[in-house]
Amino acid sequence: MADGALVLFSGGQDSATCLAWALERYDHVETIGFDYGQRHIVELEVRNRFRERLISAFPNWAHKLGEDHLLDLSVLGAISDTALTAGREIEMSSSGLPNTFVPGRNLLFLTFAAAIAYRRGLKRIVTGVCETDYSGYPDCRDDTIKALQVAINLGTESRFVLETPLMWIDKAATWAMAEDLGGGALVRLIVEETHTCYMGDRSVAHDWGFGCGACPACDLRRSGYERWRATA
Repeated sequence: MADGALVLFSGGQDSATCLAWALERYDHVETIGFDYGQRHIVELEVRNRFRERLISAFPNWAHKLGEDHLLDLSVLGAISDTALTAGREIEMSSSGLPNTFVPGRNLLFLTFAAAIAYRRGLKRIVTGVCETDYSGYPDCRDDTIKALQVAINLGTESRFVLETPLMWIDKAATWAMAEDLGGGALVRLIVEETHTCYMGDRSVAHDWGFGCGACPACDLRRSGYERWRATA
């Protein structure tokens, strides 16, 4: 599909915003998620609810939203020793990176996404990585994504475009993008039906969504929401 896209949709705020971004631009959009033994596996549970509510709330997008693909990448969790794949405290590692960094995660995600996109005839692959509000993860950098696009295209004799609509914006601007795309209805949907908390905690509802309120992911989401509301 020349005007089709595959969105890496984890069930979190960033990927949900990217899904809306793609639906606004492309005629056909499919989603892909990955079960890699993540500690916050609840994010996979909210994915379907978000898609269902998106369809009912935004009929102008509903006919564009196609198939969802969920891949088992549990081997990634099995070979990882991180705070996202094991019950460890979140801290900085000796490498200078937070131990929430899962080595190879985005590289594998995008490579597997390209394999699905190749089969489905989708030329654009959309991911919510960014350099602005990120935790120092090297696989979120623009240089990494550009290099991977070259490698994937060489390896598949294709012309995939890896889209990163959030690459140069912070979390406050991500909330603003959601409002621009779908108004208050989309913002509410992201608050209620996405998950970002590294602890997988959905027991407490905050203005900005569910989460423990203390982990780095919650801190980024909360501070971005507060900064956006302060200027909205």
